[in-house]
Amino acid sequence: DILDPIDYQYRGTRDVDIVIRQPEFTSVCPMTGLPDFGRIVIRYTPKKKIVELKSLKFYLLQYRNVGIFYEHVVNRILEDLKSVLDPKFIEITGEFTSRGGIDATVTASYPS
Repeated sequence: DILDPIDYQYRGTRDVDIVIRQPEFTSVCPMTGLPDFGRIVIRYTPKKKIVELKSLKFYLLQYRNVGIFYEHVVNRILEDLKSVLDPKFIEITGEFTSRGGIDATVTASYPS
Protein backbone atom coordinates (compact mmCIF):
# COMPACT_ATOMS: atom_id res chain seq x y z
CA ASP A 1 0.00 0.00 0.00
CA ILE A 2 3.00 2.31 0.39
CA LEU A 3 4.12 2.24 -3.25
CA ASP A 4 2.31 4.83 -5.36
CA PRO A 5 2.20 4.18 -9.12
CA ILE A 6 1.80 7.11 -11.52
CA ASP A 7 0.70 6.97 -15.16
CA TYR A 8 3.61 7.03 -17.61
CA GLN A 9 2.58 9.69 -20.12
CA TYR A 10 4.79 8.44 -22.96
CA ARG A 11 3.63 4.81 -23.01
CA GLY A 12 3.44 3.46 -26.51
CA THR A 13 5.64 6.32 -27.76
CA ARG A 14 9.10 5.24 -26.67
CA ASP A 15 10.86 3.06 -24.15
CA VAL A 16 12.94 4.65 -21.42
CA ASP A 17 15.24 3.05 -18.88
CA ILE A 18 14.76 4.38 -15.36
CA VAL A 19 17.55 3.85 -12.82
CA ILE A 20 16.97 4.67 -9.16
CA ARG A 21 19.69 4.33 -6.52
CA GLN A 22 19.19 4.13 -2.77
CA PRO A 23 22.73 4.35 -1.33
CA GLU A 24 21.70 4.07 2.35
CA PHE A 25 19.58 0.92 2.46
CA THR A 26 19.38 -0.87 5.80
CA SER A 27 17.76 -4.05 7.02
CA VAL A 28 18.44 -6.47 9.86
CA CYS A 29 20.26 -9.80 9.75
CA PRO A 30 17.68 -12.42 10.80
CA MET A 31 20.40 -14.58 12.38
CA THR A 32 22.21 -12.01 14.53
CA GLY A 33 19.80 -9.07 14.75
CA LEU A 34 22.61 -6.76 13.65
CA PRO A 35 22.00 -4.10 10.99
CA ASP A 36 22.90 -4.79 7.37
CA PHE A 37 23.87 -1.89 5.11
CA GLY A 38 23.89 -1.65 1.36
CA ARG A 39 22.88 0.07 -1.81
CA ILE A 40 19.76 -0.84 -3.77
CA VAL A 41 19.70 -0.12 -7.50
CA ILE A 42 16.36 -0.33 -9.30
CA ARG A 43 16.40 -0.37 -13.10
CA TYR A 44 13.20 -0.71 -15.07
CA THR A 45 11.44 -0.02 -18.36
CA PRO A 46 7.87 1.11 -17.71
CA LYS A 47 4.86 -0.15 -19.60
CA LYS A 48 2.03 2.05 -18.23
CA LYS A 49 3.14 3.07 -14.73
CA ILE A 50 6.16 4.61 -13.00
CA VAL A 51 6.80 4.74 -9.27
CA GLU A 52 6.47 7.97 -7.31
CA LEU A 53 9.87 8.46 -5.64
CA LYS A 54 8.69 9.64 -2.21
CA SER A 55 6.53 6.53 -1.86
CA LEU A 56 9.50 4.40 -2.92
CA LYS A 57 11.67 6.08 -0.29
CA PHE A 58 9.16 5.25 2.45
CA TYR A 59 8.77 1.72 1.11
CA LEU A 60 12.53 1.10 1.28
CA LEU A 61 12.77 2.70 4.74
CA GLN A 62 10.37 0.12 6.15
CA TYR A 63 13.09 -2.55 5.79
CA ARG A 64 15.12 -0.81 8.49
CA ASN A 65 13.49 -3.03 11.14
CA VAL A 66 12.89 -6.18 9.05
CA GLY A 67 14.96 -9.31 9.64
CA ILE A 68 15.60 -10.57 6.11
CA PHE A 69 18.43 -12.16 4.13
CA TYR A 70 19.99 -10.24 1.22
CA GLU A 71 18.67 -12.65 -1.39
CA HIS A 72 15.16 -12.43 -0.01
CA VAL A 73 15.00 -8.65 0.25
CA VAL A 74 16.11 -8.21 -3.37
CA ASN A 75 13.46 -10.67 -4.55
CA ARG A 76 10.77 -9.11 -2.35
CA ILE A 77 11.47 -5.62 -3.71
CA LEU A 78 11.34 -7.02 -7.24
CA GLU A 79 8.00 -8.76 -6.63
CA ASP A 80 6.44 -5.72 -4.94
CA LEU A 81 7.49 -3.30 -7.70
CA LYS A 82 6.54 -5.78 -10.42
CA SER A 83 3.03 -6.20 -9.00
CA VAL A 84 2.46 -2.44 -8.65
CA LEU A 85 4.05 -1.26 -11.91
CA ASP A 86 3.72 -4.22 -14.31
CA PRO A 87 6.87 -3.05 -16.14
CA LYS A 88 8.25 -4.36 -19.42
CA PHE A 89 11.50 -5.11 -17.60
CA ILE A 90 12.75 -4.65 -14.04
CA GLU A 91 16.04 -5.47 -12.33
CA ILE A 92 16.89 -5.02 -8.66
CA THR A 93 20.48 -5.14 -7.45
CA GLY A 94 21.52 -5.11 -3.82
CA GLU A 95 25.17 -4.27 -3.15
CA PHE A 96 25.71 -5.09 0.52
CA THR A 97 28.70 -3.92 2.56
CA SER A 98 31.24 -6.23 4.11
CA ARG A 99 30.49 -8.21 7.19
CA GLY A 100 33.17 -10.56 8.47
CA GLY A 101 35.30 -9.81 5.42
CA ILE A 102 32.61 -10.86 2.93
CA ASP A 103 30.52 -8.55 0.81
CA ALA A 104 27.66 -9.60 -1.45
CA THR A 105 25.91 -8.40 -4.58
CA VAL A 106 22.51 -9.90 -5.38
CA THR A 107 20.58 -9.25 -8.63
CA ALA A 108 17.10 -10.39 -9.62
CA SER A 109 15.20 -9.45 -12.77
CA TYR A 110 11.89 -9.86 -14.57
CA PRO A 111 11.52 -11.25 -17.10
CA SER A 112 14.52 -13.39 -16.25
